Amino acid sequence: MRKPAKAILILLSALLATALIGLALGYFFNRFIVDLWWFKSLGYEPYFWSRLIYRYLVFGLAAALFFAIFFLNFWIGAKYLGARHPLLKEEGPKRRAYRRIYDKFQQRSLLFYLPLTLGLAILLSLPLYAHWESALLYLTAPSAGISDPVYGKDVSYYLFSLPIYLLLFRELLLSFGIVLLGLLALYWLEMRALPKPTHRWRRGARIHLGLIVFLTFLTGAWYFALQADLLLYTDKHLPVFFGPGYLEMTVTLPLIVASMAMLLIVGVVFIYFVNTGKGAKTLLVSILALFAIIGIRHLPATTDLMQEFVVTPNEIAVQKPYIAHNIEATLDAYGLQDVERREYPIREGSWDLTTPEVQIGLRNAPIWDEKTLLKVYRELQEIRTYYRFDSVDVDRYSLRDDYMQVFLTPREIDLDRLPSSAQTWVNRWLKYTHGFGIAMTPAAQERSGPMTWIVKDIPPTSDYGLQTSQPAIYYGMRQNTPVIAPNDSREIDYATGNDVKLSDYQGSGGVPVDTLFRKMMFALYFQEKNILYTTQTNADSRLLFRRNVVERISHLTPFLMLDPDPYAVITPSGIYWIQDAYTYSSRYPYAAPHEVQLEHSSRRVNYIRNSVKIVVDAYNGSVDYYVTDRDDPIVSAYARIYPGLFEPFDAMPNALKRHVRYPKTLFDVQADVYATYHQTDPGTFYKQEDLWVLPQVHWRNRVETIDSYYLTLNLIDPERFEYNLFVPMNPKDKRNLRALMVAGCDGDNYGRIVTYDFPKGKLVYGPAQFDAVVKQDPDITQQFTLWNQEGSRAIRGRIIIVPVNGVISYIQGVFLEATTTASIPELARFIVSQGELAVMKDSLPESLNGLNERIEQVTNRPEPTQKLAPPTSSPRVTPPERLPQPTGDG
Repeated sequence: MRKPAKAILILLSALLATALIGLALGYFFNRFIVDLWWFKSLGYEPYFWSRLIYRYLVFGLAAALFFAIFFLNFWIGAKYLGARHPLLKEEGPKRRAYRRIYDKFQQRSLLFYLPLTLGLAILLSLPLYAHWESALLYLTAPSAGISDPVYGKDVSYYLFSLPIYLLLFRELLLSFGIVLLGLLALYWLEMRALPKPTHRWRRGARIHLGLIVFLTFLTGAWYFALQADLLLYTDKHLPVFFGPGYLEMTVTLPLIVASMAMLLIVGVVFIYFVNTGKGAKTLLVSILALFAIIGIRHLPATTDLMQEFVVTPNEIAVQKPYIAHNIEATLDAYGLQDVERREYPIREGSWDLTTPEVQIGLRNAPIWDEKTLLKVYRELQEIRTYYRFDSVDVDRYSLRDDYMQVFLTPREIDLDRLPSSAQTWVNRWLKYTHGFGIAMTPAAQERSGPMTWIVKDIPPTSDYGLQTSQPAIYYGMRQNTPVIAPNDSREIDYATGNDVKLSDYQGSGGVPVDTLFRKMMFALYFQEKNILYTTQTNADSRLLFRRNVVERISHLTPFLMLDPDPYAVITPSGIYWIQDAYTYSSRYPYAAPHEVQLEHSSRRVNYIRNSVKIVVDAYNGSVDYYVTDRDDPIVSAYARIYPGLFEPFDAMPNALKRHVRYPKTLFDVQADVYATYHQTDPGTFYKQEDLWVLPQVHWRNRVETIDSYYLTLNLIDPERFEYNLFVPMNPKDKRNLRALMVAGCDGDNYGRIVTYDFPKGKLVYGPAQFDAVVKQDPDITQQFTLWNQEGSRAIRGRIIIVPVNGVISYIQGVFLEATTTASIPELARFIVSQGELAVMKDSLPESLNGLNERIEQVTNRPEPTQKLAPPTSSPRVTPPERLPQPTGDG
């Protein structure tokens, strides 16, 4: 009985020890283990290991390089050049002490310089560890196919190589400095230990030191070469233009080249002097010449004199080629080199309101704006306190065979809105796990009164045939707590009437939590003991966390810059989020920088591309990356580093592809840049005689800038109405319209930018002038005064500019909102305007007819005013031919 008992005891001890070791490893590697499970659940385990291994691989290679530099030099200095000499009787005690130290170092030198070189190598490799991804981009980046205008180097050199070279320069200079100091100390000790008659370092020592000195000088010369590259980023000529100008190219650059050449000469003469003892005067003259060149370069008088007597009197002429370089580089860097310029033929007079073009163009105007509409959605469609609409998205769907611009918003769960008595762990982690469905309305509305709902209520219903098989939303824009689903408590799917429908999660999202070890790891990770103690989990339970779309993507791919406005898309199979992502750099040569405004921050860049579209499944949480710009060298480099991460755009499902749109953030950046850089003639650019700005208007008690918005227009292809991104432009310090910029979102026209110029001598009313016309109209202002005295508040909506058939018209909705707690804005009137005339009526057709009558009265035309009768069949907006046509579900 003793042997079996002993065996059982050993087995139990082994199991206990294994459990303790597992718990210890789990504690110390908790974050690593949870991250690994999370990446694996998304199908990105190889990518997880790649990012982990790459950083240590780069660090290891850098450490090996610096270790080799230090070890080889110290080994040569300590062993190869060391020579044993007998002790002489006449040597004094001091020299004999040096000799003993020297002999002991010779015998045990490895014990000294091996840990020293290893420590130094690790310290010098830490910056490369911090920039491991930049190092990989340097190694894998493809050619951009564009050369800079000064040195003729490919743009990829500046995007990928230059940042690494600047980092390596500092590290190499520091390493050579350390080696030089170490060798000087070593050879000094050796010289002190040699017999008295020897007063010079031996020839081998001089050669070794000379080589290190030469490499140090060579590194310094490399620094001057890098300074020449950095000239392409000078901002001394702002606000006129960015990049080097006449002085930099004709004065500074030659002085940099001269400094580099003189530094190499100083290095050669110095080595010659150290080895021969000759050339002291030459060395002194060379050093003085080097300092003189550097001094001349940095002396303000040098450039001030040139500026005063050469540049200022002939500035346009001498700066012309450099301004041209800046214009060309900036347009390339922001994807504006192919912008199409067109003249817009302004036509005055009344419209032919019976033509389909006019009817479609005017009746697709998005009268509602997102801020006003969000109030309506929250009052009428949140329905339950624990649901929340955070923002309103704009999109387009094919509904009843019409290509229709719509507003929609997903109904997400908001656990913070539960009553305090319901704020239990079971409710937050097991019961209230997801949002449900969307609300959708048309962007346009022709008559005052309540709006039309395309999708509404819980469960969602639609009179337009827009249905989805999976309306549950587990992943969205809210920062909700993790949840465990499915579970034995069962989840609240939705409530309708007096019934509460329960459900069990059937998706593939989240990480299985089916073992005690996993529950312990998650309890430790989230600092939530109830994960371990709960008995409501089962074999199918999964823990869903990082449910915020932006947080989810950022944790996966932190190297991408994300658009601040992901938008929801409903398809027959479910609800998805589409997130635009950007590759960017601040190293594009000669390109002007710009501040990109993100949700809570800004980023200064001078190169940006919307190279990636990301799709997140609102039910399963899957994240898929699609490359939309194969010519972008940055995304191409990342695709080489992480094979399998990115898919081609053609692989995106058609049901999602038709909802891809040109991102507003990118277009706003491009519009801001193009407002200056559309002036491609250097002379015009220098004088800034045609500078554009975004219009400003006094709206809702403050001055706001009108930025881009989505419209369904036929501005790109006159024969086809398409979903476009649109922004007007004013001349600098003026309020009239100067241009319209349009970016296509559909089919072959996706990303195509067209700019319409208005004749410079022709007055076209801008938004601020339209606003003044409305405020000065006595009939309109009288009606606003009456509304604001009757317990309601009149709110003017977004100003919509609609260019149709040569006529620039303005449309604006007027909304009434009760001054009570439950205020639901309702569309009450339509303001339409052309030039200095404005009319406000109950419906869009009435307003348009009234405006035509006003125009006829002003121009005294004898012919009768055309009336806009309701069409017998609604005109159709044809979806782009390239896009697959949805069958009622978008």
